[in-house]
Amino acid sequence: MNSRNQFAFSAAMAGVLLSAAVAVAADKKYDPGASDTEIKIGQTVPHSGPGSLYGVLGRVGEAYFQQLNEKGGINGRKVKFITLDDAYSAPKAVEATRRLVEQDEVLALYGSLGTAPQTAVHKYLNSKQVPQLLLNTGASKWNNPKEYKYTMAGLPLYPTEARILAKYVLSVKPDAKIAILYQNDDFGRDFLGPFKKVLEDAGGKAKVVAEASYDLTEPTIDSQLINLSKSGADVFYNITTGKATSQSIRKVVELGWKPLQLLSAGSTGRSILEAAGLDNAKGIVAISYAKDIGSAKYADDPDVKAFDELRKKYLPNVAADNSIAFAGYGQAAAMAEILRRCGDDLTHANVIKQASMLGGFHAPHMLNGVSYSYTPTDYTSIKTLYTMQFNGKDWDISDKPVTE
Repeated sequence: MNSRNQFAFSAAMAGVLLSAAVAVAADKKYDPGASDTEIKIGQTVPHSGPGSLYGVLGRVGEAYFQQLNEKGGINGRKVKFITLDDAYSAPKAVEATRRLVEQDEVLALYGSLGTAPQTAVHKYLNSKQVPQLLLNTGASKWNNPKEYKYTMAGLPLYPTEARILAKYVLSVKPDAKIAILYQNDDFGRDFLGPFKKVLEDAGGKAKVVAEASYDLTEPTIDSQLINLSKSGADVFYNITTGKATSQSIRKVVELGWKPLQLLSAGSTGRSILEAAGLDNAKGIVAISYAKDIGSAKYADDPDVKAFDELRKKYLPNVAADNSIAFAGYGQAAAMAEILRRCGDDLTHANVIKQASMLGGFHAPHMLNGVSYSYTPTDYTSIKTLYTMQFNGKDWDISDKPVTE
């Protein structure tokens, strides 16, 4: 081959290699928060304040992604996870979320907690087209893909829970006299309305005879419970969270009131029940979709074992039976799966696309038969649930799940 031909051949090969390199680069799509080496995601949860026991969600997320990074990350990229304190305060959630988006430039947020705090940043995140995923709130408003495409709940929607609990009451106490205590915000009202609607539609004898509300800033809910206990109710629908749940369970027993008590799934964690006294919680009925990590029946569960290994290595101060932490572990795994499915298209649009197609994915914390149910046109997070009753030591779960 003469020198002229050699030059032409070399030029042609260089062109082929350059075209291949451009094609590979073109296959990669990034929005702020993603690169060839890193994926940046964020979250706001109450690391302080009245909801501080949920701060463990952030610490578990940090541990999960640290472990994942040590194993190579996701599709060759390390995950940088930033969890900020919002103290369960809407103004602080706004401040922290703006920092994550505008200063830290995260690709997406996941696992942030609380209906009121997340409502405060709902429109903002959608206007920025930054995914707001796997929220630790089941408010019905999150199922609105037409108007708020970038927001998805991570918990069973509260109306789903409420309707199933109401039907349970009608099946065991058709002439129930019901007293209700609810958190005075969107969280409480999302449980209250659908529950009462089922009773109304049934047209039977079951009636709400008393109801009271409380604000998160109240130090105790004793006065509300004293009044409710005097109503003659034989069913108590306890729509509370965190410290208020523990206080109310304990106070019901102190008052000598013995109603059938109903709780929301988010308030059934072992740490909450232990703060109330396990004996005091005996007989409580709730909806479940997650494994009770403190139960001996899950001691040999592979997902529980994997969580315990992570906990021992990175979070030795977190109790082995902390169900909130275990739920955070499951959500982190779900977020990792969404990012994994994104491949090299790490854009806001593809993240929400992959999240909306997560239906059928079984996260580590979920009971058998339960999985996410998202579709691009229906953001209902989980449709299949179990009823369960606490026996003083453990939850007895129904044989068959209920799909609403």
